[in-house]
Amino acid sequence: MPRYRLAIEYDGTPFVGWQIQSAGTSVQGALETAILKLTGSPAGIRGAGRTDAGVHARGQVAHFDIEKEWPASRLRDGINFYLKPQPIVVIDCAEVPGNFDARFSATARHYLYRILARRSPPALDRNRVWWVPRKLDGEAMRDAASALVGRHDFTTFRAAQCQAKSPLRTLDRFDVSLDGEEIRITASARSFLHNQVRSMVGSLKLVGDGKWTRDDLRQALEARNRTACGPVAPASGLYLMAVDYGPSATTD
Repeated sequence: MPRYRLAIEYDGTPFVGWQIQSAGTSVQGALETAILKLTGSPAGIRGAGRTDAGVHARGQVAHFDIEKEWPASRLRDGINFYLKPQPIVVIDCAEVPGNFDARFSATARHYLYRILARRSPPALDRNRVWWVPRKLDGEAMRDAASALVGRHDFTTFRAAQCQAKSPLRTLDRFDVSLDGEEIRITASARSFLHNQVRSMVGSLKLVGDGKWTRDDLRQALEARNRTACGPVAPASGLYLMAVDYGPSATTD
């Protein structure tokens, strides 16, 4: 049974998240429906990251198995046809070895968080940024962000309902860059806890407000207590940008 890898882009605004839920439309469910309409065969699809409701993706990766072999380009174009008019697009499709797993074969995941810090609300980027109607101290945020890089117990920055067995994670990158009125925060790690990025960004924004310092952020981390976390940043500003795999995971 052939296995295929998809690279997917979507606007998460109208969805309940990646994962199929008891109510509402999910990205996973929309893709499975499109594959069924195209191929006539049910296909359970597994994603690299279970993005929450409202979270976007430019580089989500998923895999699925189907009964017969298809040209990858026909699968891509056919799935896109049956996804219309939903804001999901398959960017790329490729056949991969049967041991490839979009989730467990991943070696790194990369996220971007966008904050628009200005008095006027966004028009073109509505539901695609966190609008903060005042100036933030981006330089202070950049300095403070480095306090979270490395291997730590991230209990403070995990959702109460997080199902991960351990709160230990290695955060390889947590950077802040400034682009006019926009503050861009990039985070990279092999894996993240539930709500970890949005929790870290929400606390980092307190530094930008002048309410916290770098030391306050570090102390929140060291508290290993969810109550020490700042307000969780909204989903609208978060993007899953890319997922990395080793060469052996994608070639025979």
